[in-house]
Order: sequence, then structure tokens, then C-alpha cells
Amino acid sequence: MTGYRPLLFSIAYGMTGSVGDAEDIVQDAFLGLTRARNAGTVITEPKAYLTTAVTRLGIDHLRSARVRRETYVGEWLPEPVVAHPGEPGPAEHAELADSLSMAFLVLLESLSPVERAVLMLREVFGYGYQDVARITGKTEVNCRQILARARQRVAAGRRSRDNAPTRVRRAAGEELARRFFDAADGGDLDALLGMLAPDVVLHGDGGGKAQAMARPAAGAPRVVKMLIAGLRRVRALGVTVRTAWVNGRPGAVMYDAEGRVAGVVELDVADGVIQAIHSVVNPDKLAHLGPVSDVARLPEK
Repeated sequence: MTGYRPLLFSIAYGMTGSVGDAEDIVQDAFLGLTRARNAGTVITEPKAYLTTAVTRLGIDHLRSARVRRETYVGEWLPEPVVAHPGEPGPAEHAELADSLSMAFLVLLESLSPVERAVLMLREVFGYGYQDVARITGKTEVNCRQILARARQRVAAGRRSRDNAPTRVRRAAGEELARRFFDAADGGDLDALLGMLAPDVVLHGDGGGKAQAMARPAAGAPRVVKMLIAGLRRVRALGVTVRTAWVNGRPGAVMYDAEGRVAGVVELDVADGVIQAIHSVVNPDKLAHLGPVSDVARLPEK
């Protein structure tokens, strides 16, 4: 049954936006399955049981997390899922890379827990309405109504997906990321402007614990200046940049001189240019990637 873990993790992560919470939810679902069997319950479809358990645990988690999200300092972004070139990672599982993008997960934050579950199960994972109804405990008619509302709420901010084969898209994305960070490191304004959409938006998540923008910055000229200044500043601190595949998108992981993780950047690419940049430096959201650097950490109050 370990073969179900990639799917279960993707559902839990899509629901929570947290790697640690997703892993805990998946583990709880497996423990629940074991307890049920030990109690004599006959489970003929473990995949269906586990999917239902993960989804409902995700709904419960979101309901309890609402207050924490409302008091979050600065802009909230998901915990990054990282796969380095040549290495497998959760973002590679079962054609689900697109469902894990930070932009999409941020859009899902506008939905209620049940709306989020229905949208994820139906549109991302391809479950039929009968299965969605069974998993969420709603009727099929209700699920159709919930999905219609959810679609309307996320439609305005959602771009069409790139239909290129995964290998081709990944190779092109990694090359773009390499050129992008080289240009930023070298202060090449023209090259950067050519890779950014005119209305590109730069997002940053420091969680009140690390240096980050208080609000998103928009417009290519402004974003370019901030990128060059920011990269120059961290380079002076001995930070290096290693390209990676972040949440199904090209990006990079930043490391300090001691090899500790200082931040993660994801590039949201559409129509051949970068539409948005998501930067996560909140140390709480980097710990699952290894030892966390303190180069960007704010002094404790």
C-alpha cells in the first residue's frame, strides 16, 4: 500500500499547503486503516478508504488552521516542495506537478475547506462526482453546486496550463531558471526584462521571522530592481543559488556558506515568460529541506 503514498501526499498537500502537515495526515490515515483492520473491519478497497480519510483529515485541519492563517504576518505562501535536477520528489508524482504550483495553492486559500476538497478531487485528481460525494460525505447534486461556486472563485486568477510533455517542459523550465538567476546575479537588466511579463508580481513569505516584503511588488521594472538588489545583498553574505524544480515549476534553493537552506524561489511561467515569482524565506517553512540558515532571520523581539 505504500504505492498509494504519492497520491495521498498530493491530496493532503493540496489541501493544506504544508509538507509537514501533509505527511502527518497521510500517516494518520494509515494508522486509522491499521486500527480499523485490527478491530475486525473488512476493508475491501484500501485506496478508497485512505483517500477518504486523508481528505476528511485535510478538511478538519483547514478548519482549525483558519485562525492561524488570519493572524499570519505578511503574505502567506505554501511550504515549498523541492526536487533537484536528476532527483525524484513529491512534485513528480502521477502527473500532479501542475496542481502543486504556489499560485494555484494560494488561490485555493479563498475557498472553504469543503470547496477546496471538491475542487481538488474533481479537477486535479479526476474523481467522478459519485466518488467525490462519497469522499466528502455530500450528495452528488451538492458536489456539483459546490464545484460551480469554487470554479467561479478561482477562475479569475487561474491561467491555462502548459500542455507540453513533462520532460520537454521541465528541461525548458530548468534552462529558463538558469538564465534567469544568472542574469539577476550579473545585473543584466535587459535580459531580465525579456524574461518577465510586463505585469509580473513578486511575492515573499517571511512569516514575520525573516526579511521579506510586507506586500507583493508588481511591474517588471520594479521587480527587476528588487531582484538585483536582493541577490546582490545575499551574495555578499555568501549565499549561493542552486536551480531546482519547486512545486512543479522552475525555481531555485538558496544556501548559505555553511550549506544551510536560506530560501526557496519558484518561477510561475506561462506564455514563455515569468508571470509571478514566489520567494519563501520563513524558516518554519524550510525546515523539511534540511538545516535552516539564519542569514535572513529577523532579530527575536
